[in-house]
This record gives sequence, C-alpha cells and structure tokens, in this order.
Amino acid sequence: MSVKIENQINHKLDFGELSPDRRLNALLTSVVSDVKIYAEDQIRRINQLVQIGIALSAEKDTSKILEMIVDEARSLCGADAGTLYIIDNDHKRLRFKIVQNDSLNIRIGGVSGSKMTFPDIPLYKEDNQPNHSNVATYVALTGETITIPDVYEADGFDFTGPRNFDQATGYRSKSMFVIALKNHENDIIGVLQLLNALEGNTNKVIPFSDKLMVIVASLASQAAVTLTNNALVYDLNELFYSFIKSIAVFVDKKSIYTGEHIRRVVDLTMLIASYINADDEWSFKDVHFDEDHLDELKMAAWMHDIGKVTTPEYVLDKSSRLETISDRIEMIETRYQLIAQLLENNFLHHQNELLCNGQGQDINVENEHLKAELKRETALLQDEFSFIKDCNYNRGRMKPDDIRRLEKIAKKTYFIHNEPNPYLTPDELKNLSIPAGNLTMEERNVIENHVTMTRNILAQLPFPKNLSHVAEYASSHHERLDGSGYPNGLSGEEVPLQSRILAIADVFEALTAKNRPYRDPMKLSKALQVLNVLKEKGQIDSDIIDMFTNKKIFREYAEKELKPEQIDILLDNDE
Repeated sequence: MSVKIENQINHKLDFGELSPDRRLNALLTSVVSDVKIYAEDQIRRINQLVQIGIALSAEKDTSKILEMIVDEARSLCGADAGTLYIIDNDHKRLRFKIVQNDSLNIRIGGVSGSKMTFPDIPLYKEDNQPNHSNVATYVALTGETITIPDVYEADGFDFTGPRNFDQATGYRSKSMFVIALKNHENDIIGVLQLLNALEGNTNKVIPFSDKLMVIVASLASQAAVTLTNNALVYDLNELFYSFIKSIAVFVDKKSIYTGEHIRRVVDLTMLIASYINADDEWSFKDVHFDEDHLDELKMAAWMHDIGKVTTPEYVLDKSSRLETISDRIEMIETRYQLIAQLLENNFLHHQNELLCNGQGQDINVENEHLKAELKRETALLQDEFSFIKDCNYNRGRMKPDDIRRLEKIAKKTYFIHNEPNPYLTPDELKNLSIPAGNLTMEERNVIENHVTMTRNILAQLPFPKNLSHVAEYASSHHERLDGSGYPNGLSGEEVPLQSRILAIADVFEALTAKNRPYRDPMKLSKALQVLNVLKEKGQIDSDIIDMFTNKKIFREYAEKELKPEQIDILLDNDE
C-alpha cells in the first residue's frame, strides 16, 4: 500500500485494529459513497440548470426573467442576497433591476410590486475615466468575474455602500460573487452580484464555491442570451407596430376628412374589449382576451382600412355630388354663364333686326317685349343654377320632386354652331340625383372594395401565430349579422366576435366624426339611436350594444373625442 493511500486512510477513517486490506476496502467504500453523493449533487444541479434554461427560454415577461435569474442563481449556490444590474442603452450607467435579501425580507423590482428607488451607478467618472472603484461597474467594464471571501477585508474596491447599508440595517455583508452577463455576441448587458453564501446545515456565511461558480456562470450566459433575444423580439415588435401605424397614418392622410379615423377606431375597439374582459355579469362573463388576443385585435383595428391605399382620393374625399378630381359645379356654372350669354346674344340679334326692319310705335312695344323675355329667361337660369347648386351640396336625402325637376332641366338644350347640347349631361344628372350621400352606386362599390383589398393585402403578410387572424378580423368589419354586409355576406356566428367589436367601433366613430363632408357631426343621442336601430335590425351584435349603452362605454369615448356641442346626454355617473 502506498504512503499516499495510507495517509488518506488515517486521515479519513479510524478503523482501529483492522487489517490493512480491510482498512483499504473500508476507505474505498467511503470514497465511492462520497463520489456518488457528489455526482448525484452535480447531476441535480445540472438538471436544475437545464430546467432553468428551459424556463428562461419559455418566459416572455422581462420582469419575470430578471427576477428568475436572481432567484435561481441564489438557489444554485445558497446565497442569502442578490442584485441584478442592467447596462442602460447609452452604456453609461448600471441600473438596479432586482434586489433581494432573505435575512432582511427584501424583494424589490421584477414582479414583486416594490418599485426600485436605488439610483443608477455611473460606469464612468466625471473625467470620463472608467469607474473601477465599484465592484459592479468594474465587472461591467472589464467582464472579469470577482470572488471576495470578505468585503470588509478586500482591497481594490470601494465598499462604502455595503458598509453604510450594513450600518443602517444591522446586516453583515461578507462573501461576494460578481459576474458579468454576456450575450451570444460576447457583449456585456448586465451584472449579477450574489452576497453571503450560506453553509447548508448551519447557515454560516462562507466563501462562494469555485465549483458552483462555474454553474452560475453558465446560468448567467443563458440569462444574457434570453434577455438579448427578448429585447430583439421586443424591438422587432416595436418596429413592426411602428411600421403598421405609419401605414395607418398614411391611409388616414389620404383623405382630408378622415384623419385620425383609424386611431379613434383602435382606441374604441380596445376600450370595448377591456369592458368585455372585465365583464362578470353580462353575456361575456365566459369570454376573456389574453394578451395575444388583444394584440391580434389591436393589429386588426390598425389595419382595418389598409385597403383604402388602392381607393382613389377623389372618391374618398367626395364632398359634393358632382365632385370628381374637381367639383363639376364650376363647369355647370360656366355653362350657365354661356347659356346666359347666348340668350343675350339672341336678344341683341332680334333687337337689331327690329331696329332695321320695324316701324313706328311697334318697335318700342316689341323691344320692351324682348327685354322682358330676356329678363325672365335670365332669372330662370339663375334660379335653375341655384337649385342645381343646392342639390350638389345637399347633405340630406333628395326629394322625389327635386329629382324630377333635375330630369326636366337635363332635357333642355342650348345650341352652339347649330348643335344641340344638354343643360346637364347624363352623368351630371346621375350624380345630382343620388338619393342620399354623395356616392353613386359605382363609387360606393369602389369604396366597399377596400375591404376586399384589405384582405388581399394582409393575406400576403407572414403574420406570426399570435396574429394569424388579423386579416380575417380586419376584412370582416363591414359584415353584418343578418348577412347584409360585405364583402362575403357573412351572417350570425360566421362573423367573429373580434370583427363585431371592430364593426361597432367603426360605425360609432363614423357617426360621430367631426369632419365628414357628407353630413354635420351627429349628436351623441342620435348616434346611440342609430346603433339601436342597427341592433333591432339584427345587423350588429346586440350584446355588445347593450354593454356599450348600459356600461356607458360611449362616455369615455365622447369625453375624449367629441365636440362639446355633440354631447347632448348627461355623462355624470350620478345623473
């Protein structure tokens, strides 16, 4: 037996008078037992690290991830306290994100509900030199891992902060382990600082184990990658949403009359959804939109009019019946001025003939008759044009008598070079005779086609799984529950709840909009009456309308978006 094994035997065990062989066997049994315990402990820690990695990868809430990093790191090495810092976007300061201390029952940051009040720590001094005096900033700047058995006896760093903390709380900061969080590109994004490793059985403060530090370093690496990935996903989502919003703003800006329409529809849609989520007594008590569902609905609301990028501006902005690229009332006015001039020319021609061929008193009588006829026909022209102008800018419904008068005017002709020309062209008559609003059936079809284009445009986008229904919801906001909507004539349960919410928000915004060219802003009471009429016809969701009315959801929207003169309903809760 070698001297080394003999010394191990004597040091490890006291076997009395056992023979050397039996003593060796006993020692080997003990060593195997120790190795087994150590291996099982290592396997347990590795499995724990794997589970932590899985949990970190699955978690999307950054606050939970930050808290999980400190919790699990402390658990792995039995630390009484821990602090997590994150480097700010400018790489100038360390920001406290998580502070935990079991002995003092402190949990700040993360999902604890306790707001962080500790000030940031500058990475650089006033002279722009690196701040190496603070152990956390040193690690953040250099990437080195620092282990300190006792901070009160350590050199090279300023531990005034921990000493002051200890003095104020009665705590004793001792062993410390500080490691940088490096992402997959080896960039330092934060610092993990663990304090006071505790011995398992006695809770005595001991130095941090070198073996455990390797595992914590692995955790720190996983955590950094997870945080970086989450930040990248967040940044991509922000970029995506910003891009979507910029498109929505562009769509709104296509028309001088519908600016902010999409934003208001988004706000009202999400307001209704929030009431549905909070419902515990109405028809939606079993309905709940989680965060993904709300994101999907919000995206659909932002995108519901994206198809209008293909709609001609002159149709979107048609503020009068005769408007196309320009308002054709000006052409008709010029035409009537021409007709008036032709009448005057005709009068002068007859007057000249009378003066050349007439005799005596008859000339004066006939001349007065010609003047009276010119005056009568000129007045008739002026009256007709005023009537046509009123029809062009009429914001209500056209009366049957007015349409018949237009048809009568359209049959009249004037002559240029012996060629007859109508007072009103067939297309002018068609537009002036629109029963209500400013759009012809063909123009209305162009407007309605924006929903089909919305679906076609959104169908080309590779939305992620949590936004997979955006195209469906956005392109169904003009469907009606009785099948009278468009573009697909869906009815009943074929219309998703999300599309029903969006439809009501879209209708209510349009009714109360302050700047539509085809009508004056509608009073709040009248808009609610219109919604109830649509409800009674079975076109929009009665449960949503009941909640919208009874919960006075309209109040929040009206106070924010409507003109004071539109609000003709008392909005106070007590009245």
